[in-house]
Amino acid sequence: MKAILTTIGKDQVGIIAGVSQFLAKKEINILDVSQTIMDGYFTMMMMVEIQGSQTDFTDLAQKLADLGKTLGVEIKIRREEIYHAMHQL
Repeated sequence: MKAILTTIGKDQVGIIAGVSQFLAKKEINILDVSQTIMDGYFTMMMMVEIQGSQTDFTDLAQKLADLGKTLGVEIKIRREEIYHAMHQL
């Protein structure tokens, strides 16, 4: 399953490292990434691939939100299908 992960917050050291280490531990592959800093705020979008059914998506979303609090940013993940459905309307 593919998903879109967004990370937004005040720029600081360690955001990319924290997110990518978390994903690696969960065996979630980063397929594409785009990041920029706008007026001191860090923004990153990732397309990720979640392998297998061992990962509960709701639990994953909560753990990423918790990681965001630790890193001082907001992290959200959404299934790719949601974006496809939004553009079908």
